[in-house]
Amino acid sequence: MNDHDTLLSIDRATVLREDRRLLDALSLSIAPGQHTAILGPNGSGKSTLVKLVERRLYPIVHADGSPVVRVFGRDRWSVAELRSLLGVVSSDLRREFEASNEQALNAVLSGFFASMTLCLDHIVDEAMRHRAAEALARVGAVHLAERDVSTLSTGEARRVLIARALVHRPRALLLDEPCAGLDPGTRRRFLDLLSELAREGTTLLLVTHHVEEIVPEIGHVVMLREGRLFDQGPKERLLADDRLSELFGWEMEVERGNGFYGARLR
Repeated sequence: MNDHDTLLSIDRATVLREDRRLLDALSLSIAPGQHTAILGPNGSGKSTLVKLVERRLYPIVHADGSPVVRVFGRDRWSVAELRSLLGVVSSDLRREFEASNEQALNAVLSGFFASMTLCLDHIVDEAMRHRAAEALARVGAVHLAERDVSTLSTGEARRVLIARALVHRPRALLLDEPCAGLDPGTRRRFLDLLSELAREGTTLLLVTHHVEEIVPEIGHVVMLREGRLFDQGPKERLLADDRLSELFGWEMEVERGNGFYGARLR
């Protein structure tokens, strides 16, 4: 696959922290429209991968100077420009966001400026307000517009955070454990929203360690373990007893129904 045809291209990415390899020569390539689940146990490097794409962490530079990470064929982006193509909902962002005292509408508008709040030097025009209202409507959160984010339930805040990512009408969404802390009913409504976005043309990159969160529209799975690529391919092959058992180090049994998969310990 040519780098210019990829959504995300990672070439031998190694990330060190205190001499520990959080990612170890990781390479992978994901195409636009290739809805992908990035799956692995705790400590496998999933969140590090998200931070790498977000530019919160940086990899060891190749000796020949070749790019390690390309997004939509480019290795150099301003954060605001990148967010117009790739919306990100990460655990770090979620913690900052859910502690905010900002009004939900303003929090969504702050997405245009790659900030968490609206500042005095941020000029909001009518087109931005229209797109923010449109994004809130898209996630069923118009009624939350005037609420402070800190007063929202976990599920409500998660919808507003998705709206913030959608104001740019991005081509792809990178979601890091987006269902963390949601009750079963709220989680299912949230997954239904992700399915709708996928069907409407937004590429999903879903980072999780819960097989049951992989919506039917996701057909590709990337498995990480100990900072390395363990396997990747069609979910029909990878979401199987033997592969999941080896990935997580436990005997697991997989079941399937209504397009979703589930896994339990034997």
